[in-house]
Amino acid sequence: MPFFEAIRLALSQIRAQKLKSFFTLLGVTIGVMFLIAVVAVINGMGRYMEEEFAGKLMGVNTFTLRHRPYFEMNTTDEEWRSYARRQRIMLHDVEPVVAALPPDIMWAVESRDNIPVSTKDMRPRDVDAFAVDGQFFEIRSLDVASGRLIAPHEFANGSKVVVIGQDVKKRFFPTTEALGRELRIGGVPYRIIGVMEEQGSVFGLSVDKFVVGPMKSPLARLLNRRPGIIDGIILKSSSMQGMQEGMERVRQVMRGRHHLRPAQPDDFAIETTESALTFWAKIENVLVMAGVVLPAIGLLVGAIVIMNIMLVAVAQRTREIGIRKSLGARRRDILSQFLVEAATLSTIGAVFGILLGVGIAALVEKASPMPASVAPWSVVTAVFLGAGVGIISGMYPAARAARLDPIVALRQE
Repeated sequence: MPFFEAIRLALSQIRAQKLKSFFTLLGVTIGVMFLIAVVAVINGMGRYMEEEFAGKLMGVNTFTLRHRPYFEMNTTDEEWRSYARRQRIMLHDVEPVVAALPPDIMWAVESRDNIPVSTKDMRPRDVDAFAVDGQFFEIRSLDVASGRLIAPHEFANGSKVVVIGQDVKKRFFPTTEALGRELRIGGVPYRIIGVMEEQGSVFGLSVDKFVVGPMKSPLARLLNRRPGIIDGIILKSSSMQGMQEGMERVRQVMRGRHHLRPAQPDDFAIETTESALTFWAKIENVLVMAGVVLPAIGLLVGAIVIMNIMLVAVAQRTREIGIRKSLGARRRDILSQFLVEAATLSTIGAVFGILLGVGIAALVEKASPMPASVAPWSVVTAVFLGAGVGIISGMYPAARAARLDPIVALRQE
């Protein structure tokens, strides 16, 4: 039997038995729907991590020196204890590190914590506070919407000045000008000299709720109680090659300052954007496993339903099979008819699942902070899965129909 003729017959059977066909394709539809939706969310989050999340946190060709990794999961208790025993990065480490850098690398010092700030008229609210030095604003590509950035002499003198994010401005000075006003941090008044441009959000969480002050100001002592401790040094090169060279120079300087022997591992962490993406890749692997298992259950249920209903169809159409065989239909014609019918049912279910999955992905992206992007390969895979499930589950019923004796089949009532 010609292939397209088999499809035409399969479609006519589907039209004739709409309710049965609906329940037949339901399992496949649900399985494919979950596959498309889950893969779309995972794919969208992967692209978001590469283009937005890692870029906003780290930046292109940027690396950081810290006493322990910032991006890490599944850390054991022993690893946490080893991190606690490590030497902290100190302010006096900055000068030798900077002296060893290639000339094109920018640097900045950073300490950071979530602490309460207030004004004389408003109660405290927690914000992300940064005590910085060096080229922090240039490395993070931050600029002011109004006012100015912290000047070199203010960094050097530890002046009690801050620049604030848009959320801080809206919270404490919603209807008035923030420039020149006082913001109290740890009971110490700081003069606002700049309001930063809006940075947006990451996974629905605002990154505009921050204040930035000089490292030598009293703010640093709030963020790290021990004098001289810093959270890290941020470094940025103009090229990937320069970044790699800078990382190696920083590693050698810090190993020397910590008196590490050649066989000893680093007791500090140097991280790049790749560190954030590696961290995400571990999470992604778990999500992919869940994204495969859930649709697989739906497809398995769909395959069982298709097999059962096709067996019922063979029993109901035994006389029809006998008539076709008596008119010259060969065994392979009967086999192909039922196989194509099962595959067509399953493929139609997959198409509906694709449409529903795309719709769910769009709804998730619109109604939540989770990004979603439908991967073309998942659509192709869904179609082949749909056809494959139909062929596999329809194989036994089709073979059973093809083996029917035409004389016995014609006697069937």
